[in-house]
Amino acid sequence: MAAIEKVKVVVLGDSGVGKTSLTYLIAHNKPLVSPGWTVGCSVEVKLHRYKEGTQAQNTFFVELWDVGGSNNHRNTRNVFYQPTHGIILVHDLTNRKSQVNLQKWLSEILNQDNANPNYQHVDVDPEQFLGSTQIPILVIGTKYDLAEETQKKNQYRRLASSIAEQCGADEIFVNCYQARSLAPGNSNTVKLTRFFDKVIERRYYSRVSPFSDKRRLIPPYVLASTPIATNKPSHYLSPRFYHMD
Repeated sequence: MAAIEKVKVVVLGDSGVGKTSLTYLIAHNKPLVSPGWTVGCSVEVKLHRYKEGTQAQNTFFVELWDVGGSNNHRNTRNVFYQPTHGIILVHDLTNRKSQVNLQKWLSEILNQDNANPNYQHVDVDPEQFLGSTQIPILVIGTKYDLAEETQKKNQYRRLASSIAEQCGADEIFVNCYQARSLAPGNSNTVKLTRFFDKVIERRYYSRVSPFSDKRRLIPPYVLASTPIATNKPSHYLSPRFYHMD
């Protein structure tokens, strides 16, 4: 029996936005009862069916690398970034700053080879940014249940959409404590599935290599990305944990 190929998706965002709960929900199709703080990096693995229902259907492992958001590890967490086949940017819908900070997270991973921590990124056109990196990116807003007022929900929808539209990205909003947020067939799941398909497509069915273009300097304001998608609940593997000294 042929070995199952894998892709690596790095999950980034500030501490406390719910990355651990999100990756667990995606991999296990059920909420994490008692999430803890991530020190270094934790990994969940999901079995994903690429192009399900078509002649091109194939099975892949999607590794979800939940990177700790502590500033104390800023200069060392780049060890978790190579290789990167896809990026999920996570922010808390009740915390405006966490959404703004997605700019620096995207900048950090895409400019990881720059040795100067004080490097000031130069503004570039978003289309050039997407064209040079070719890395699928998905933006996810968590704690949607806590953004209770309709006005606030609409406000974050407009905010995320404007950023996504600027760079041709998709975004979804979830409550990580409700499995129905990623239930089979709903819009969030469809977008997440498309995103995983895009990551696999770029990795195995395209000649473009992630991070192959050195012209990947990006502006701090660019924080969106590419296709989103989720797929029907499937099998999963036990999580693995990586810690920094």
